Amino acid sequence: MNKMEVKKLMSLFLVLVLAVTVSSCGGGQKSTDKSKEVTILYPNWAEGIAFTHLAKVALEEHGFTVEVINLEPGLIYGELSKANSKGDVFLDAWLPHTHAPYWEDYGDKLVKLGESFSDGTTGLVVPSYVDINSIEELNDQVDKFDGKIIGIGSGAGIHSNTLKAIEVYDLDFEQISSSGPAMVASLEKAVRDNKWIVITGWKPHFKWMNYDIKYLDDPRGVYPKDVCAIVARKGFEEEKPQAARFFKNFNLEEKMLYDLMAEIDKLGEEAGAGKWYEANKDYVDQWIN
Repeated sequence: MNKMEVKKLMSLFLVLVLAVTVSSCGGGQKSTDKSKEVTILYPNWAEGIAFTHLAKVALEEHGFTVEVINLEPGLIYGELSKANSKGDVFLDAWLPHTHAPYWEDYGDKLVKLGESFSDGTTGLVVPSYVDINSIEELNDQVDKFDGKIIGIGSGAGIHSNTLKAIEVYDLDFEQISSSGPAMVASLEKAVRDNKWIVITGWKPHFKWMNYDIKYLDDPRGVYPKDVCAIVARKGFEEEKPQAARFFKNFNLEEKMLYDLMAEIDKLGEEAGAGKWYEANKDYVDQWIN
């Protein structure tokens, strides 16, 4: 290797060293405000999708970077309870009853910030043309229902409560696990064909807006009343106070939530939430301002 080649190699080496040095110092080009980065974990439930994407749209309007991750509820609680959690907040925790087992396992590692919806109910639901009104009457009509209760995922609190209802009421029924969308599809088909069906249902949910349905009375109190709570990992409020304030104030009434769900149903998650946000900007922005 001659002197000229050595000189070129030395020059290249110095350029690389300088580039690495500038890069490690940030070069004065970019700075990331970690307090304005938020990750929301959410389940595949209609109201959870609506809460989450409204929060995403509203926060991004105020300069936040928001990531949303869809997980099963048990995984959401487990992730938020980790010391190095990849998530920050969950807007659809059914407390104090329906998600009580999760809260018993993880509650001491979580913080309740507020309530996205304050009047949550669960139970067994039938079309209004079904001429029974109580869970106690189900066994008299097993054949009309094909002995099936159409449920959602086994990780949902309403799934375990329905297993309890089958035991408490000694029902000759089997709970069929599916998903929220599959449950709604089954309801839609039954209503279209004027057939009897019983599903696991809850409020808030857009099916109450789209179908003429009713809860069956629950005289033995298996299905409780809850709130849709907003819970966060420990440390979130201290690290991201402006975002935490937004979630503390976040709350929707039933009519508003159903209107939001309707927009999402028509336009998709982010576009629907964005349209509803623009129409209700003053109301939502007060949560952060």
